[in-house]
Amino acid sequence: MPNNKPIHQIQLSAIRAAIWLNTSEKSGESWFTVTVTRSYRDKEQFKDTTTFRRDDLPIVSKVLELAYTWIWEQATAEDTDDCE
Repeated sequence: MPNNKPIHQIQLSAIRAAIWLNTSEKSGESWFTVTVTRSYRDKEQFKDTTTFRRDDLPIVSKVLELAYTWIWEQATAEDTDDCE
């Protein structure tokens, strides 16, 4: 059964990066993917979109940088675990 929840999330203001762990059923190989969304309010409901306004872009950039760092830290931790 596929994992329907991100393994990690990073949020700054209304911008969120969700990090997903994917695993190949054939080879067992794993990798991460990232989705970025912006939350907004439509009347009484909160919704998400994958489109960004000009002033969102610096925050999108920072969220992606933090996601990249988190993914690298996981790879480093995995490499350290293999050495023990």
